[in-house]
Amino acid sequence: QVQLVESGGGLVQAGGSLRLSCAASGRTFSAYTLGWFRQAPGEERGFVATIHRSGSTTYYADSVKGRFTISRDNAKNTVYLQMNILKPEDTAVYYCAATTRIGAPRKQYEYQYWGQGTQVSVSS
Repeated sequence: QVQLVESGGGLVQAGGSLRLSCAASGRTFSAYTLGWFRQAPGEERGFVATIHRSGSTTYYADSVKGRFTISRDNAKNTVYLQMNILKPEDTAVYYCAATTRIGAPRKQYEYQYWGQGTQVSVSS
């Protein structure tokens, strides 16, 4: 079992940056593939990024490629999402998630554990 707690959300102007963190409980953090998803008002939750257990491989949604970077520190049981050049359309609640699946899972149903979410708001 893994418990996930996100932090780092807030209000930022367009063009700015934020770094989200997701701290995980449990002793087997390195056994999980981790992902970030986001949900804007009135929309379905969508994939943002995922990172392999070792941190060696990452995948991104096209909408954030080149602006967002996912990383992890297995010694600290933490996954990060560095968000640069933020746009108003990045406004959403951001969730981190963990799965025992390998590869590059990009669907909600592929993840077994979820955090409670953190709000990111980008003003124009």
